[in-house]
Amino acid sequence: MAFAMLVFAVNDTCMKLVLGELPLFQSVLIRGLLTSVALVLIAPRLGGLRFRISRRDAMLVALRSLSEVLATVTFLTALRHMPFANLSAIMQALPLAVTLAAALFLGEAVGWRRLAAIATGFVGVLLIVQPGADGFTVWSLLGLASVACVVLRDLSTRRLSSDVTSVTVSLSAAASVTIMAACAAPFEGWAPVAPRHLVLIAAASGFLIAGYLTIVMAMRVGEISLVAPFRYTALLFSILLGWMVFGEFPGSLILIGGAIVVGSGIYTFYRERRLGQKVAAPPKAELRIR
Repeated sequence: MAFAMLVFAVNDTCMKLVLGELPLFQSVLIRGLLTSVALVLIAPRLGGLRFRISRRDAMLVALRSLSEVLATVTFLTALRHMPFANLSAIMQALPLAVTLAAALFLGEAVGWRRLAAIATGFVGVLLIVQPGADGFTVWSLLGLASVACVVLRDLSTRRLSSDVTSVTVSLSAAASVTIMAACAAPFEGWAPVAPRHLVLIAAASGFLIAGYLTIVMAMRVGEISLVAPFRYTALLFSILLGWMVFGEFPGSLILIGGAIVVGSGIYTFYRERRLGQKVAAPPKAELRIR
């Protein structure tokens, strides 16, 4: 999971470098084509592509792909105009938002302690976004919109049956993003692509695929309540890369807000782990004196 967060952060860094010089949809189109072709080539080693699925699964895949498209556009647009670490700090609200959404829409049990942790986490988000302050912009709202889109994507993923392979879902999402970018690129314009741009986009595509594969491996093999908190390493990687590559370093309020969000998320997963252990623990043998 930590490695997945690292390669996702490197992918975002490559895209931010490209988006400073190329139009958004042109960059997304090139990356999407490379990603889709690579996924088709490696599909046989990952369970193969299965498009004959039930109607319910097909609707969920379509909903997930739409969410992926919206998440990509909102995230990359915000990334183009925001400091890297600031946007990453906003995205750390994702695990808390998924937990809350699962309780509201999937009927999963969430106790008052975890609800309190979620509320505390969103206080941290407010410190990061700083509504009403000079640092608050529409790009901050786009970052929050991206969180909402990813929540919808993750909830759709959780409802998929085991008949749908992970590579099929990934390819559907990548193809949807590519088609969207192909439709939008002519309206935004096309800029000359230098070899440097192709190298950066190809690297972004490779790191994106590595992130897809490693995060699936982590979630399928590892215990979720143990593995999920390692998502928060993304904030550390983003701060480090933002400082090294772009000379950006988040302010004190953003660091405090990020720490609150991360702490709340780790506590939430800690509670889930404790409750899981209580449910799984065998009943104690009753002591009888004869």
